[in-house]
Amino acid sequence: MKLPTECRWTFPSPDQWPTDDDVVAVGADLEVDTLLYAYSRGMFPMLLDKRNLAWWSPMDRGVIPLDGVRISRSVRQSAKKFTCTVDTAFTEVMTRCATSHTDGNWITKEFIASYTELHQLGHAHSVEVWNNAGELVGGLYGVRINKFFAGESMFHTETDASKVALLHLVQLMTLDGMELLDTQWRTDHLESLGCIALPREKYLQLLNSAVQP
Repeated sequence: MKLPTECRWTFPSPDQWPTDDDVVAVGADLEVDTLLYAYSRGMFPMLLDKRNLAWWSPMDRGVIPLDGVRISRSVRQSAKKFTCTVDTAFTEVMTRCATSHTDGNWITKEFIASYTELHQLGHAHSVEVWNNAGELVGGLYGVRINKFFAGESMFHTETDASKVALLHLVQLMTLDGMELLDTQWRTDHLESLGCIALPREKYLQLLNSAVQP
């Protein structure tokens, strides 16, 4: 895809970002062009509080190397009892991410509407995990720009379902020759799956390569 080269908002360049804060800008909007411009330059949106939209670029950025994902034998066994699909229930996955756990509270109706539009335009994608009864029991969603995927959130209501979604995503990215899987931050849970933390400068170098057509 062709990257947006301009934005209606004036975001600071990386050399102007604070070196002691993950928040690099405040304001702007959630329009498609704004989101694509920001993601391609290492920023992602989350609410700073109930009123203010902030743009984040963590000083220590979480990524999962595609050749370093750690999926246990038990999870691989669990995968056999689930069915994975892609882009069949994007808005439902995002809504479930917003309501299934407390760290999804930032996913407001405005976020869901904006990312659903991104999805309809082919820039945002979901992985769905279904049980044998045909129930949606896990999934994840994120934004793709060429060889880069920004993982936004995941959920599960049955054991291992979100891990199975991640495994499916990594397999698809590998088959498609993609390069960079961003998780925003490295958490204990993600670290157990192979997530590492990269200094912001190193992350931006890898991102710049991955987003090129």
